[in-house]
Amino acid sequence: MELFNVYPLNDITPVRALGAQLWDDKGQQYLDFYGGHAVISIGHSHPHYVQRLTEQVQKIGFYSNSVHIPIQRELAQKLGEVAGYPDYTLFLCNSGAEANENALKLASFHTGKSHVIAFKGSFHGRTSGAVAATDNPKIVAPFNANHSISFLPYDLEEVERLIQEKPTCAVIIEPIQGVGGIIMPSDEFLQGLDELCRANGVVLIADEVQCGYGRSGKFFAHQHAGIKPGIISVAKGMGNGFPIGGILISPEFKASYGLLGTTFGGNHLACAAAVAVLEVIEQENLLEHASQMGEYLKQELLANGDAQEVRGRGLMVGLKYDFPIKNVRDQLLTEHHIFVGNASDPTVLRLLPPLNIKKEEIDQFLQALYTLVAAEAEAKTA
Repeated sequence: MELFNVYPLNDITPVRALGAQLWDDKGQQYLDFYGGHAVISIGHSHPHYVQRLTEQVQKIGFYSNSVHIPIQRELAQKLGEVAGYPDYTLFLCNSGAEANENALKLASFHTGKSHVIAFKGSFHGRTSGAVAATDNPKIVAPFNANHSISFLPYDLEEVERLIQEKPTCAVIIEPIQGVGGIIMPSDEFLQGLDELCRANGVVLIADEVQCGYGRSGKFFAHQHAGIKPGIISVAKGMGNGFPIGGILISPEFKASYGLLGTTFGGNHLACAAAVAVLEVIEQENLLEHASQMGEYLKQELLANGDAQEVRGRGLMVGLKYDFPIKNVRDQLLTEHHIFVGNASDPTVLRLLPPLNIKKEEIDQFLQALYTLVAAEAEAKTA
């Protein structure tokens, strides 16, 4: 049997990794400035993370149904403490798509309504129950047969008009879009959206799957705007590579048996990975570090990067150029051995290094980028 070929693959086979560095089976070293779509939050193979998982698998590796799992409660308490949401509750699942699916279901159950508002360019998952990117019809998925979704621009008047017209259960928004190209609604827009949802009995869902977990320099990106959504979805950086997701749920929601469900969600190993991530974020002050390194990266790029726009916050950065970035991205990997990402906009380079990236590693990336962008500019004028 062969693998179902749906992903283009680079001819690279990683065999070892540490921090922001990887080595392939030929001994070539790489700088990881992307971390698998922001999955690697505390760096590859962090010693504390490895120790936590090793200790857990020696006790019990997996069990998740109908029994007490104390590490779930440990994770919930630690997450509430570090994220600043001690009064919220936590439902655990396996991925960002599943987190958003459960968030939308919960909002629909809670309000008794069926319409969902999302925003143009957004991406909230690939499952049959989640909202997918609007700009790529190949991966658009309906909420379900009884529900409808509208995708709007960042326009509060449009949102209010649609809330009045349709029985809206939820507005779901990425405080910083990832796949869409590191697009950021303003803090004022998020504040107005929060007020609008509260005034109309609509659940505001903050999709923090990619932009959460310290990525923006605060634990959650929506915290820059000072709002408190009804539901917050998380995944990616939550497990530093181990599959885990979840939703943080406001006290206004009441739990009941059978309301939500999962098979693998909240298993021992996933929870051990997630607890380790929170411990490292706290012990190494990675929120402050991400903020400082992100500011350094952006200031350098603004001064020297020749980009039309430098977008994002913290270590979630998008560079928009006036040319397609495919060649630059490819050459960063093949010539300079640096992993970076792209976006649905072919002119945007996406940067998502680990939160403990070092200044000298940022400088390594910048030097390579400047060289390649200068070559592109020279080729355009030749």
